[in-house]
Amino acid sequence: MAQIKVTFINNSKVISETTVEAGTLVYRVLGNFKLSPEDTDNIVGVKINNEICSLEKRIQYTAKIEPIMLATKEGSAIYKRSLCLLLAAAAHRLYPKTRLLVGHSLGYGYYYNLDDGKEDTQEVIDAMQAEMRKIVDLDLEIKTSRIAYEEATELFDRLGLVETRKQLEYLSLPSVKINTIGEFSDMYFGPMVQHTGILKTFELKKYGEGFLLRFPSHATPNKLPEFKDEPKLFEVYQKYKNWGRRMNVTSAASLNELISQRKINDFIDITEIFQQKNFSKIASQIIERKTVRVVLIAGPSSSGKTTSAKKLALELQALGYTPKVISLDCYYAGADKTPLDENGQPDFECLEALNIDLLNQNLMDLFEGKEIKLPSYDFHTGTSYFEEGNTMTLGKNEILIMEGIHGLNDKLTPKVPAEYKFKIYLSALTQLNLNDHNRVSTSDNRLIRRIVRDNNFRGKPAEGTIQMWPSVRKGEELHIFPFQNNADAVLNTALDYELSVLRVYAAPLLRQVNPTMPEYAEARRLLSFLENFTTVSPEAVPPRSIIREFIGGSAFKY
Repeated sequence: MAQIKVTFINNSKVISETTVEAGTLVYRVLGNFKLSPEDTDNIVGVKINNEICSLEKRIQYTAKIEPIMLATKEGSAIYKRSLCLLLAAAAHRLYPKTRLLVGHSLGYGYYYNLDDGKEDTQEVIDAMQAEMRKIVDLDLEIKTSRIAYEEATELFDRLGLVETRKQLEYLSLPSVKINTIGEFSDMYFGPMVQHTGILKTFELKKYGEGFLLRFPSHATPNKLPEFKDEPKLFEVYQKYKNWGRRMNVTSAASLNELISQRKINDFIDITEIFQQKNFSKIASQIIERKTVRVVLIAGPSSSGKTTSAKKLALELQALGYTPKVISLDCYYAGADKTPLDENGQPDFECLEALNIDLLNQNLMDLFEGKEIKLPSYDFHTGTSYFEEGNTMTLGKNEILIMEGIHGLNDKLTPKVPAEYKFKIYLSALTQLNLNDHNRVSTSDNRLIRRIVRDNNFRGKPAEGTIQMWPSVRKGEELHIFPFQNNADAVLNTALDYELSVLRVYAAPLLRQVNPTMPEYAEARRLLSFLENFTTVSPEAVPPRSIIREFIGGSAFKY
């Protein structure tokens, strides 16, 4: 057998080097990491030349191998993916004729329901949880294998995996990769843990008409976090999920079917109209309040805040009001007055980076009919200044729109009476799933938007956006997500056809991330994810669509 050189790395340090026979299974050489037995037990995957792989992967060529520990974001993703397969296997054992359907994320959990037209009872949920525990106690192997296309179609038909079976028609692969627990299999979407015995930390919790599969955070992998409800977000998701069912477009496969039948243009128009109706509804809610003077819009990165503000402004104009915009960026206090982050750099995402006193004084003066001087901010010099003639007043039928990450935090506008404010939270909550058991991540949707926009308008390569994404996500978790339940309205900015358009731009950028780069693993994962969507020409996207904020060609001026 050929001998292959393998370098074992941990925390960017070379631990050891050796040679192994070609085809050696990764889990057989974990001792080369020189970890304690306890730490070795917490390895749930590896990176081979920066590609995330399972411990069942065979080493076929010269490789640098790094461990993926359970208490990391990559390890947590492997754990959650495996937990979803465990639930699907348990549900199939108990209710083989009933489809288990995954919904969206809710805190540290995913929403599910059994598609039998009835509310999932506590008795049913307890039975599934007990069956999951039984499979965990059996410590069954989670197998990864490849089967022929024809075998896959027969397998998914037999298991009743409707959407998975349909998706095969649009992938048309000569062989299909699957994961298996016992008698149950599903299509492979990423590495899994080796055995079910690892999956001890989870809970099924009754919620709405279905239930939540709750899982731990990567920071505390052996403990479930406290449950925090997000009823407004859940209500919006359910609304869109019901709409998707009425449209008969609930998965990547059903979207691909529309594209193959050349019906996608009509679906794009319907999707855009449905979203615009929701903008119109929120504009009416604002006017019905009668006391609203300022609309505060907040949402995570790439949720479409800029275009949403412009769309809302048009709806308000249609109702006889004149919107005016104040950018929160103008109120940065200055680099010398901004708190430092843990790396000693100015933290421009924290609330204290803004001149809150000036902002509130300006707002109150506007509401009293006074003219104000608006500040400006120079990002190159890090200084705040006032430009001659940059003033504003607010007339009777004029209303302010302010867009920024702190819009839902009442500490931003403590002097403004509550009745003057209308707060909107934006989220790109696609209702599409990949198949019955695998969801489309809202975060992935936004990251792909961001990769496309950063390259189109800032010339940034995909690896640059991927590299900064964890920092962006950290800021969202600190400054946006904790305040989303403060919103008066939640607006979904996702469009169910968008990933088919974004793939046209994102796929070539992701392919430029090479295996020597740390960002390669994420780029490969996103590429694999996008391959589930048949492409749609960007020419089909309307000029005022939110998607134009990312791909260019918008009728709006930014």
